[in-house]
Amino acid sequence: MKSFIHGITKGLTRVSEYLLTFGAFGLFTVALLDSTFVPLPSSADALMLLLSTTHPRWMLLYAFMATSGSAIGCGILYYISRRAGARALTKFSPAKQKRVKDLIDRYDMLSVLIATLLPPPFPFKLFVITAGVFRFSISRFMIAVIAGRAFRFLLEGYFAVRYGAEAKVILARYYPWIGGGLIILISLGVIVRSILKRRSQIRQRDSAVGALAESAIKHTLETGN
Repeated sequence: MKSFIHGITKGLTRVSEYLLTFGAFGLFTVALLDSTFVPLPSSADALMLLLSTTHPRWMLLYAFMATSGSAIGCGILYYISRRAGARALTKFSPAKQKRVKDLIDRYDMLSVLIATLLPPPFPFKLFVITAGVFRFSISRFMIAVIAGRAFRFLLEGYFAVRYGAEAKVILARYYPWIGGGLIILISLGVIVRSILKRRSQIRQRDSAVGALAESAIKHTLETGN
């Protein structure tokens, strides 16, 4: 069994190395496969760092291709899960399924956005599959995935261009803090937006009540009743 697994891993490593020779298009393919059912030993994050370090002037192109591949891969997995239904979740424990579903139900696209920002071994695919199984809005799902992945790959590209070969070590050390800070800012933005929306609804309701009362008083004065 171990030799079989080793053979598969070795074969996937060769695939990754072969795709790397295609530059941006290879990165696109790795990101697409990694976001569906074929996790490769050389992840899109690792290739993004390597390519951006080697060819800094193409960093934006690499970030675009990595984001596109990842988003398309997530879309494919979403639709496969949507078609498969609950069967797509069988390899995950009921507790994890419930936890992720509750997060998506409660926080909507914010939960998917945050999940895209968190590095492995965070089970991002569980969020994608859950969104598909329970038919979460595909438009909101894709917006969250694209926004989160774009930020992540652009950040990796920036560090690769600025720090070169040291970027991987620096990101490993500071990315949790960067991601955590961004998550806090997004959460605060959502909270502020919710408060402002609630206040606006209250003002509209008070305005409607005031207009109704004014209309009733006017009608009473005009009819004498």
